[in-house]
Amino acid sequence: MSLKNFFRKASGDRPKGALAAGAPAPEISLTSAAGQKLSLADALKKGPVLAAFFKVSCPTCQFTMPFLERIYETSGSANFTIWGISQNDAADTREFCKEYGLKFPALIDGDGFPASNQYGLTNVPSVFLIASDGKIQVSSVGFAKADLETIAAQAARASGKPARPLFKPGEVIPDYKPG
Repeated sequence: MSLKNFFRKASGDRPKGALAAGAPAPEISLTSAAGQKLSLADALKKGPVLAAFFKVSCPTCQFTMPFLERIYETSGSANFTIWGISQNDAADTREFCKEYGLKFPALIDGDGFPASNQYGLTNVPSVFLIASDGKIQVSSVGFAKADLETIAAQAARASGKPARPLFKPGEVIPDYKPG
C-alpha cells in the first residue's frame, strides 16, 4: 500500500478540501441565530441555495459577507435562498450580522461543526452554490471575485430579476483574498 493510500485509508477515504463543483451537496439541517430550524432539502424545493460558511473573527469573511448581502438584496427571493453558516455561537453571529448589515438567515453550525465537516472545509469563507437538483454548481474558498460574479448572475437568473453588477464603479476589489 502506498503512503498516499495509507493516509487515505486512515482518514476514512475522505478527500481533503472543500467539496468541488459537480459533487452532491450533503444535507444541511441547522438552527438559525434567530432560532428557526432550516433544512437544505426544504430550501432546494424552492430553487438554488447559496451556503456561505464563515467565522466572525475571519478578516476575509468580514470582507466577503457584505457582497453576499448585495446578492441577497438584488436577487434573494422565494426562488433563491442565501444562508450564512456560522462557526460561532448564536449571540456572536447575531452581533456579526448586525455589524455587517446582513439580512439573510445565519445558521449556527454547532458543536464539532457538522456541516463544515461534511463540506470538507479547511478555510473560511467557503461558499457553495447548490442547484435545485442538489449538486454543487460553484465551490469557492476565500474571496474570489469571479466566483461571486458568477453566483450573482445565477442568483439573478433563478430569481427572475435582471442581473446587476455586483461590484460598484470605483470600488477597489482584489481578484482573490485567501481565507
